Amino acid sequence: MNTSSLIQKVWNFCHTLRDDGVGYGDYLEQLTYLLFLKMAHEYAQEPYNRDTHIPAGYDWAALRSKTGEPLEAHYLATLHKLGNGPGMLGAIFFKAQNKIQDPAKLSRLVQMIDAESWVGMDADTKGDLYEGLLQKNAEDTKSAVRANTLRHAH
Repeated sequence: MNTSSLIQKVWNFCHTLRDDGVGYGDYLEQLTYLLFLKMAHEYAQEPYNRDTHIPAGYDWAALRSKTGEPLEAHYLATLHKLGNGPGMLGAIFFKAQNKIQDPAKLSRLVQMIDAESWVGMDADTKGDLYEGLLQKNAEDTKSAVRANTLRHAH
């Protein structure tokens, strides 16, 4: 998949989640947790064979094998387990929460991330993806502040 179509796919999914009240900031946070797990999984495979220190059963393979409510429950358990772990993993996932309340949409997000090879992607693609979402989050925040200011002005 080329860069622009991947970015569009990820952004379009964000619009789907906004209907459930998941803002860009929360989406970006969840995307970061899931991409971290997916990329750690990719780095644990050939040709990298890195030790990612992610405990068995709380890795990408365990997440992608589930759908619906079992996935949601396991994702919560994974965030909790990694957030209570030592070192960098514990710091990254400290107090992490699932903000995607619809198990079907969480399943779709996991499938979308699973369909791509993220490690092989160039840094510009990942940078463009995050930059675009951060920009949309900033626009979203500005419009919310404006609307709030207008409401209180009357």
